[in-house]
Amino acid sequence: METLSFLMDGFAVALTPYNLMFALFGAFVGTLIGALPGLGPANGVAILIPLAFTLGLPPETAMILLTSVYAGAMYGGRISSILLNIPGDEPAMMTCLDGYPMAQQGRAADALAISAIASFAGGLIGTIGLILLAPVLARFALTFGPAEYFALFMLAFATLGGITGKNPMKTVLAATLGIMISTVGIDIATGTQRYTFGVLELYEGIDFILAIVGLFAISELLLFIEARAGAGRKLIQVGKLSLKPKELLATLPTQLRGGVLGFIAGVLPGAGASLGSFISYTLEKQFQGRKGRFGDGDPKGVAAPEAGNNGASSGALVPMLTLGVPGSGTTAVLLAMLISLNITPGPLMFTQNADIVWGVIAALLIGNLLLLVLNIPLVGFFVKLLSVPPMFLLPIVTMVAFVGIYSISHSAFDLYFMVAFGVAGYVLRKLEIPLVPIILGMLLGPEMEKNLGHALVLSDGDWSILWSSPLAMGLWGFSALGLALPYLVGPLLRRRMKLAITEGPESD
Repeated sequence: METLSFLMDGFAVALTPYNLMFALFGAFVGTLIGALPGLGPANGVAILIPLAFTLGLPPETAMILLTSVYAGAMYGGRISSILLNIPGDEPAMMTCLDGYPMAQQGRAADALAISAIASFAGGLIGTIGLILLAPVLARFALTFGPAEYFALFMLAFATLGGITGKNPMKTVLAATLGIMISTVGIDIATGTQRYTFGVLELYEGIDFILAIVGLFAISELLLFIEARAGAGRKLIQVGKLSLKPKELLATLPTQLRGGVLGFIAGVLPGAGASLGSFISYTLEKQFQGRKGRFGDGDPKGVAAPEAGNNGASSGALVPMLTLGVPGSGTTAVLLAMLISLNITPGPLMFTQNADIVWGVIAALLIGNLLLLVLNIPLVGFFVKLLSVPPMFLLPIVTMVAFVGIYSISHSAFDLYFMVAFGVAGYVLRKLEIPLVPIILGMLLGPEMEKNLGHALVLSDGDWSILWSSPLAMGLWGFSALGLALPYLVGPLLRRRMKLAITEGPESD
């Protein structure tokens, strides 16, 4: 009953005309961003952060806007997957397998409708899971001490590469780089300058908002300039909707299974929506057996991954809100926004900032409904966006980033720093070094250092306090497992994902 009472308070926050307007705007813009191949939800949220500061939005409105963009981008990724056979982002890869064959068969409208409804079902299941699990996990996290939190942060870094990561060592390298960047500035404990080189602007450290916008938005522009993608892409015509109610009803059990599996994958640190989409698709394929036509335009092959990746997007918010540890790349960006708003994510957030937490959760429920209403009648508009040459779209994105960053501090130094991060992001992406671990290192580095210092003070310098409690030992054990899994299971899982994407029609 207490959870229901908090949720009603959240609806009171989310349903104000002001917040509802930004939820609708975020859902719309997020769908546009998700539909554009290559951008994805992390880029979409990063691009909109400066706008939130420019408009001077209150914390609850800013978070409602950005989580709506997040949800919208997860919806939008399916459009280019179905019509172009190009996933809007990584989690939408599995949608290509049956969505594009359906489009080639003249059923593009049916595939888009099924994917929209499955996205709604997955998002709804994931949000319900968030409502039920987050308060329980938050109460459990109140038992954590400094040693347990330090072990938890190590677990976050150990599992960051995920078992689908391409190169775990590059992930560790990127996380280490992020932690190193987080040490720049004045040490709060001693007052000592660290790596400032006498530059006054570095005394307060490096603003991770600059790093996020530079690493994601600016590097994306540089990659575009290199590719010189000047023309739009040829689309398959959407045509008329011919989906029969019986066919849609047949996909509902698939949507339910996919949403639950996706939510579980989202809650697991380092797994994320890509794994949720893959597991939902492959297990549904096994479940259907010879009855299915997976790889040859089966509607259930569209419903399963879409329910999975949208369920995972809500699941990834669970560790971020309750523990302050992001469950995906996009939630790492959202975590940066919370910290920028002087809000400390974690179990105390559910009491100290309950209006923000429950307002965001209520906005997710409302946003999923708004996205369903937007995506079915306006799908033609989103489709036409894909035919617009990127040479017109990306400069607008860059302009928003520059204006937004300058409006925060009115400092030309920040603009130069943002461009520097953009160039660095471009180089790192060319070297296939992931960017999200850098952001996570910058975000969690100061908290790791603070908790390590507190633990050593409590133990009078005895390092064994870091593994003295059963909970800390369990977290260290899971960390070791997280480091080992990419080498033990990762290659097999990546081969299966590659095989699923390339093998085409079912050949049982």
